[in-house]
Parts: sequence; C-alpha cells; structure tokens
Amino acid sequence: MAATVEQIVTLRRLCDEPTMTTYTDAMLAAYIERYPLLDENGQPPYTWDMSTSPPTKVVNDRWVETYDLHAAAADVWEEKAASEVVAFDFSADGASYTRSQRYQQMMAQVRYHRGRRSPTSGTLVKWPEETGIRPSWVENLPEIP
Repeated sequence: MAATVEQIVTLRRLCDEPTMTTYTDAMLAAYIERYPLLDENGQPPYTWDMSTSPPTKVVNDRWVETYDLHAAAADVWEEKAASEVVAFDFSADGASYTRSQRYQQMMAQVRYHRGRRSPTSGTLVKWPEETGIRPSWVENLPEIP
C-alpha cells in the first residue's frame, strides 16, 4: 500500500504546503496511508486470517488503493495549528497584533476537512450472546405482600 504522487500533490494543495520544507513527500504519504478506504468494488484493504491466534491482518491483493485525503488533510492542519497555539495577541507602538487568528483559521480548516472525510461505519456485536434462558427472579422490583 503506497500513496501515489498525484495523491501527495493533492494533499499538498489541500494543506497549503507547496514546498517540502516542513512536510516531505514521505511524511505526507504516511498521513495518507493512515486512512485506507473500501475501493470502488467494495473491497477492503485487508482481511483477517482467523486460522491464527490471535487473528492477523492479511493484505487484500484485489484492493485498489483508495485513501481518504480529507482525513489526512485534517491531521496535517491539526498539527500545523498545534504549532500556532502559543501565539497570542498584543499591542505595541500603537499597533495591534492579533496572532491568535492564525490558530483559529487553521482549526477552521481542521473542521472543514473533518466534515468532508469519508463516512465510516462499524458493526456492533452483542457479547455475551443471549442464551434464551431467563432468570427465575427479577431484581429491583418491589415485593408484593
């Protein structure tokens, strides 16, 4: 599983990182590869081998590499915002500097991209399974004289 050059370039545009000064291509590829998706055929990126204990992940050879770039962009923006959290507003020599706006704008980008990431779902499994046997008594009911 590897992010393509096109996906890395797209992520650079989404995150306003035109140069490799802060984020190298390998770093952005790692962000992208955190979020694999089902491909257009509904194939998952990996399957589970249940013959081992504990079960292990097996790479699905039929999976077409598909990643959620908005989720990766949100992570990059969140990291960039963390570096701006120490910026504070101040006034000096009759001028007012509102440096905290950079953090607010970056967090707005985080919310924007988190809102556009691909939807995910999970399956709930009830455990332990019901056996169909009911107890012969019920707790917390008032006693009838």
